[in-house]
Amino acid sequence: MRTLQQRIFAGILCFFALALAGCGGGGGGGSGGGVVTGPPADPVYTAGKFDPPANFANYCAAPRTGTDSVTGLAYPDKLGSIVWENNWIRAWSKAYYLWYGELPDLNPASSATTAAYFNLMKTTAVTASGTAKDKFHFTYDTATWEAFSTAGAQLGYGANWAFIAVTPPRKLVVAYVDPNTPATTANLARGASVLQIDGVDLVNANTQAAVDQLNAALSPTHVGEQHAFLVQDLNGTQRTVTMAAANVTSTPVQNVSTLPVAGGTVGYIQFNDHIATAEAGLINAINTLATAGVTDLVLDMRYNGGGYLDIASEAAFMIAGASQTNGKTFEMLAFNDKYPTTDPITGAAITPTPFYSTTHVASSGTALPSLNLTRVFVITGADTCSASESVINSLNGIGVTVVLIGGQTCGKPYGFYPQDNCGTTYFTIQFKGVNAVGFGDYTDGFIPANATSLNGGVPLPGCAVADDFTHALGDPTEGRLAAALQYATTGTCPAATALSSPALAAHVMKPVWLMNRILSRPH
Repeated sequence: MRTLQQRIFAGILCFFALALAGCGGGGGGGSGGGVVTGPPADPVYTAGKFDPPANFANYCAAPRTGTDSVTGLAYPDKLGSIVWENNWIRAWSKAYYLWYGELPDLNPASSATTAAYFNLMKTTAVTASGTAKDKFHFTYDTATWEAFSTAGAQLGYGANWAFIAVTPPRKLVVAYVDPNTPATTANLARGASVLQIDGVDLVNANTQAAVDQLNAALSPTHVGEQHAFLVQDLNGTQRTVTMAAANVTSTPVQNVSTLPVAGGTVGYIQFNDHIATAEAGLINAINTLATAGVTDLVLDMRYNGGGYLDIASEAAFMIAGASQTNGKTFEMLAFNDKYPTTDPITGAAITPTPFYSTTHVASSGTALPSLNLTRVFVITGADTCSASESVINSLNGIGVTVVLIGGQTCGKPYGFYPQDNCGTTYFTIQFKGVNAVGFGDYTDGFIPANATSLNGGVPLPGCAVADDFTHALGDPTEGRLAAALQYATTGTCPAATALSSPALAAHVMKPVWLMNRILSRPH
């Protein structure tokens, strides 16, 4: 049985993972309807026999009707059953899962829901440090996934919360806020602590009823839902703010600035998410910094869990420029051993992904600006994951010096193509990525070389520094940015923060798909 503190942590994770049914994965979606005849007989399970996924695709317990808002095409759903959907999961996983040989062969009729069956379709192996090899295996309601992945919109308050302590006395603080949201209207700012929600003590809640009430407030279910938060600002003032949940649009690129240092000018970019809307934000940021003639760059990805790999390639190009990236590999993808030369999803030959010099996501073919730097400072933490690690690994692979400032990254050289079936989008690991020199073995992450313990991580030059919630992001006196500026001018670090420090390991909870690397599927 999970402890109370584990339940509150898991429940609050559900909020940031949006509408993941039961906190473990979404079920088959859709409003159903339209088909009046009965479903076909359920497929017969034969152990060890695997038919192509297409044989089971789009046979749904609750078929959708209408038109897909992204493709503009009618939904392909036909009346089926949960067993049909589970057969598709079994076939899809066996065909495309990176570690398909480590999957159990379970009767699709043995699970009453798609969520329960899908959760079993992953490896249980662990890394050398004892962490799960497959750290992320999840589903989204397709409509929710499409809304957020294309526009960055999600239901919430606009406050990105960080858990510094998940056991009593708990500590939940604001890590950063997105502009023009209920959080900014309430004047919430980085470092503000949440003490109570709707009169329930968050710090020391010790009953399941209290935990459930807190989770409900942190995971609103409809626009306009209101909750009262007792917060303590950094100046010690306690106040109650009432926020109504809204469809919040994320701002993935913030706080672009220039900071003068001895011998030059350092540029700073807070880069939060590899989503489609980040493309224009990064272009504008790099143009601004190039015009300012920056000699160094601090790319703050401490809360950037990942997203689209194409955005990562573009970001890396904009840092390094054409002369360092022309003809070189950003990342080479390796699928399971059934597909040594062909991408099994697109059918294309597997070729190295280049450093993209033009836009590939929100727009197509526009030339990208660049800073042409041979060194970059990357602020990292436990939430720096997947596509963000691709930026680090790819630049390191072409000889650009990557200096890490902060904490150990999450360790995820793996990724996937999202796949919809019956209104649920499935995310199951299909590939591993390696850089230009063939390196991709960082399942325990990258870590600043002066850390008191490497903890299984791959060391890179830099400084282990705790997250400083007492200063705004982009403030040159904020602990991690100050360390980057010190290293840029002197080549030295402040004293390393111990890995056991809660402020070094603090997590900002985000939608789980943003803690991954995702390839765009052709429509």
